[in-house]
Amino acid sequence: MSNYQEIVNLNVGGTRFATSWHTLTWVPDTFFTALLSGRIPTVRDETGAIFIDRDPNLFGLILNFLRTRDIDLININIRALRHECDYFGITPLSRRLALCDEMNHSSCGDVLFYGYLPPPLNTALPNGNNGRNANSVSRKNSTASNTEVAANRTHSRNSSLDLRTVGRIPSQDQLSRCGRGHSRAASLGNTDSHKGLRPPEINTWQENMKVQIIKAHHNWIAVAYTHFVTGYRLTDSCGWYIIFQSPVQDSVIERIALNAKTGGGATSSGNNSSGTDVMLGIASGPLVRLWAFSTHTEPVRRTLIGTFNLGVRVEHLLFVGPQLVALSGAGSRSKAGVWHTSTQHWQTQDVAHLTTYDTAGSFLLLGTATGAINYIDMQKFPLRMKDNDLLVTQLYKDPNQEPITAISVYLTPKTNLCGNWIEIAYGTRYGSVRVIVQHPETVGHGPQLFQTFTVHQSPITKVSLSENYLISVCSEYNHVRSWRVTRFRGMISTQPGTTPKAAFKVLALEAPTAQPHNDCGPYGEQDEEQIFIQKVVPDTDTLYVRLASNGKRVCTIRSVDASAVSCFVVAECEGALRPRRLLLCGHRSGAAQMWDLTAPIDKAAKPAPAVSNGGAVEGEESPAADGGPTPDELVRLLSACDLDAAPAGPAQTHSPNRPVQP
Repeated sequence: MSNYQEIVNLNVGGTRFATSWHTLTWVPDTFFTALLSGRIPTVRDETGAIFIDRDPNLFGLILNFLRTRDIDLININIRALRHECDYFGITPLSRRLALCDEMNHSSCGDVLFYGYLPPPLNTALPNGNNGRNANSVSRKNSTASNTEVAANRTHSRNSSLDLRTVGRIPSQDQLSRCGRGHSRAASLGNTDSHKGLRPPEINTWQENMKVQIIKAHHNWIAVAYTHFVTGYRLTDSCGWYIIFQSPVQDSVIERIALNAKTGGGATSSGNNSSGTDVMLGIASGPLVRLWAFSTHTEPVRRTLIGTFNLGVRVEHLLFVGPQLVALSGAGSRSKAGVWHTSTQHWQTQDVAHLTTYDTAGSFLLLGTATGAINYIDMQKFPLRMKDNDLLVTQLYKDPNQEPITAISVYLTPKTNLCGNWIEIAYGTRYGSVRVIVQHPETVGHGPQLFQTFTVHQSPITKVSLSENYLISVCSEYNHVRSWRVTRFRGMISTQPGTTPKAAFKVLALEAPTAQPHNDCGPYGEQDEEQIFIQKVVPDTDTLYVRLASNGKRVCTIRSVDASAVSCFVVAECEGALRPRRLLLCGHRSGAAQMWDLTAPIDKAAKPAPAVSNGGAVEGEESPAADGGPTPDELVRLLSACDLDAAPAGPAQTHSPNRPVQP
């Protein structure tokens, strides 16, 4: 009898199957053709049947497809079945299942998708390493004089097709790392990919073109790569489009700060730059470079304000009003540096044992390892100076002198009228969360201790005090506690007092070095519902948006091109009708993608309607289910993640952004 008619007996995971040679081999180049031709060694059971150590239920579905060329997918886990098809090499069925998966994912994104910015195409890299970019400009042109033409304005209309076609298509190894490992090209059979290790120069190019940091201010965003920064502006008529590009930096960019609508001022060269409307700070090690961009002229004028040295590595770079502030918390060598817009003067000063910071109007508040909360009033420069140093004033001292590791300032609505109405929440290394207040009746005595919570057993890494909630996060895998705040005439009140609301985790397995640009939050204005952004594993295209008050999932975000998210931030961007709360993501492919979270947050923040029978009682909230990844989603994410590269323990999952390690 020929092989064509021979019966083949199989033992798959303990279940026996009998089929013909032809049924198993009509699809060429599969596991079965290799098995039956002898290219793969066979193992047989006591009856002589070929043993295959796979799931018999899924194998039965595949065998039925080989017999009938049809399949019933009712109540079938398509992801698991597709995995088995890939293992056995059943390409026709695998492509069909891939297209089924494609129905749930579109390169145009979902209703929340707001825009796509491709990687810049005309940028050189230092040391002559231009990678695969044939249109790179020379480094000489990239580092021209202080006043020069910025990058050409490349129009980037939201969701337009040309943006996606210009952007580089992610490689297959990138797709496999992000958890889905699928693209439309793969569905249609275009599976050509590079095999083996890539040349070192290609890997270097990919790392240089990965988005490292993304920042936003008003309707501007700055996208930082390894050696340069690109700036975009949002208008209702044109969408996002490129306005400026920084010169290529010799050293790796570690921090950036963006400030729009600066109001101008004299430059270091004495020229009037009243047209300046954007300022960009770039930090590399201890050095800070400050650039001003005058976008009201054609071509765009780019001016180097100056290069400043903090003396130690810059760990935080931010604007407080028009003033640029650089902070470092390297133990006893903690320093603060300020560049003032009007005086064009750079000042540095030691601020011993700096651990954390927050801003409130023109005030910069600094928490220290000695338990003190200090502040600098930026509006008083240069009048209030002592020996040409920054005037750092102590505001409060922790009663137990516990090191302060997180701080949040809430300015009540009447602060602008009275000037002495302030509330501060802070967390300590020993897990305490305290609220201090200064109301009109306590003027002259400084802030008074209002409330203390000792519900955390690990150091506090984030704290947020808003109109309605107090949120704290500790270092045990971002464990969150939330309280509902009671207010009377705008002031925090003891009647009936702050009440516990929820406890949950925003698990993130990022390495500490990646955390500064993957800050989980909370994000949002203090008079509205705030949110967390959860990125579970380092190489993933999926983010979970959750309410900060109860952990409820607001929505799930997936990149439109299946590229892994390398950094993200949430920002309020101005629009024609109302500000939009946008999630801005930088990707390993070099692209930037954004989603409008305004509508889903508003919907999720609304209380559930009361149910009369068998449901929740009016005014009472049902326990919120964990809004993070489900067990199935978590296993799927972890299957594409090398857990050996994850932090070794909870102590390493400290604050992604604010606390400065003493």
